[in-house]
Amino acid sequence: MASRMKFICDTERCIDCNGCITACKNENEVPWGVNRRRVVTINDGAPGEHYLSIACMHCTNAPCMAVCPTDCFYHTVDGIVLHDKDKCIGCGYCYLACPFGAPQFPETGAFNHRGKMDKCTFCAGGPEPDNSEAEFLKYGRNRISEGKLPQCAEQCGTKALMGGDANIIANIYKKRVDTRGYGPQLWGWDIAYEPENGGPVEGRQDGPRTNQMPGAFQNNPRNLPT
Repeated sequence: MASRMKFICDTERCIDCNGCITACKNENEVPWGVNRRRVVTINDGAPGEHYLSIACMHCTNAPCMAVCPTDCFYHTVDGIVLHDKDKCIGCGYCYLACPFGAPQFPETGAFNHRGKMDKCTFCAGGPEPDNSEAEFLKYGRNRISEGKLPQCAEQCGTKALMGGDANIIANIYKKRVDTRGYGPQLWGWDIAYEPENGGPVEGRQDGPRTNQMPGAFQNNPRNLPT
């Protein structure tokens, strides 16, 4: 059974560096004025502010595919949503239907003069032969055919943005969530924080510790904070 390729952005890790945007534009030579990926701010300037990297989410039931009058959108065997620019008429229905604002016009102007729609391809190219010049000119680099992951996820400095097999990246995210709550299972907890509930603990005093317990060391094998 083929993989189902998806993106997940961990908002607890995203720092709004825009590295994913730069990586995408550089790898695919995206036209000026078009960003296949963007970072949005949630609760801007308020407590709990977070950042979210958004592109085409390659939906299983893609609304862009449902509204396209020329059926230029299609799923690959990996579940990636691609589009055929030779069939696209630039009507903009996909732009209106997509909840993530993924399809974009490369130019300004009236209907049919704004060019073919452009969107994230999960670095999987298009319907042209893999890694051909025609494919690159229309859709950018086909990293999937090379056995690689999308460049935006590969270049994410904090590994907030993950792209790949949906089951694999979901398990990675689940593990992060499981170990994200601070507690004694985390690396460095014993030497950084006061005893639980402020009560006495055998072998040490109440309150923050000033020295390590005998045999304790920071690099012992425990879960790292995420």
